[in-house]
Amino acid sequence: MTYPLSRLTEESFPGLLNDIADHRDWEMKRDRIAAVWQRYIGWMPAPIPPRYVILSEEHEQDHTRIHLTYATGYGDEVTAYLLIPDQPLAPAVGEIPYPAMLALHPTDPHGKDDIATKAGRAGRRYALELVARGYVVLAPDTITAGERIYEGTEPFQTAPFYSAYPLSTAVGKMIHDHQQGISLLQSLPYVNADRIGAIGHSLGGYNAYFLAAVDDRVKAVVSSCGFCPFMQDPTPDRWGQREWFSHIPKLTDDLDDGFVPFEFHEIIALMAPRPLFNWFTQNDAIFPNWQAAAFASRDIHRLYQWLSREEHYTSLMGHEGHNFPDPIRSISYQFLDRWLKEESSIK
Repeated sequence: MTYPLSRLTEESFPGLLNDIADHRDWEMKRDRIAAVWQRYIGWMPAPIPPRYVILSEEHEQDHTRIHLTYATGYGDEVTAYLLIPDQPLAPAVGEIPYPAMLALHPTDPHGKDDIATKAGRAGRRYALELVARGYVVLAPDTITAGERIYEGTEPFQTAPFYSAYPLSTAVGKMIHDHQQGISLLQSLPYVNADRIGAIGHSLGGYNAYFLAAVDDRVKAVVSSCGFCPFMQDPTPDRWGQREWFSHIPKLTDDLDDGFVPFEFHEIIALMAPRPLFNWFTQNDAIFPNWQAAAFASRDIHRLYQWLSREEHYTSLMGHEGHNFPDPIRSISYQFLDRWLKEESSIK
């Protein structure tokens, strides 16, 4: 399963349903895609039981913010905020646990503070907005950001990680850390373990569907400006070895040889048919290949239709830049409410 970059065009695009006659064919293809993805994201340790340490607790206007660390299988700790709503637990129907969200931050050196505190940028405070809607929210720092910047380095420098774990990848590390975050949420008595979603913008956007691709505990995803196919990408080496944040170094050799081992809509397809809200824009200076994103999004939609879950996939394209504007966030929250809160939608 390799694709020459020069042949990643609309005429020769690897359609998800190409040569698929029935559901058994799709499951076999899905397994092949998953195996390739696992090989490229590299070694990951086995999950460990959730362990966390509370560092501080602060009451905000409509929620409590707990500053904590939780353990990973790599032997390190993730710094995070746990946001707990003040509103009562659905008194009309009894003590039903809260739905929960893993909120993943964009490429900002402040990490979780950008999405979970009032100091965050406009259009990025989705962790605060979700706790106000009645979700328990876990907002972790990714490696190289927030409180997890390696000593003596700048933010988003992954070289120290690769020095310690040459067989792993930053993508694999982030997925593992976020899986441990899901386990933490599931261990909380006030969280409904079957109603946990993931949301993110940019770095957080693709991290959200990267996570859901390998962990079916994630029941719904919102990805903002996180979908960038290889097709028509002017800088596909963004995914390989770089001087700063290197996602999957092994990809660099493939790109130098003129091919890629997968296309990113295939990674999204690994989470189908679970609900996905995908937002991208025509004026995104970071991920500028919006025509390819739109073409690939249509292919994802066809898969959801074929799986009889068309309503589970919403894809919107606008004229914004690399942004998560107010109206789109509002629509995405309604999408999450439908799939994580409404009793009739839980499957």
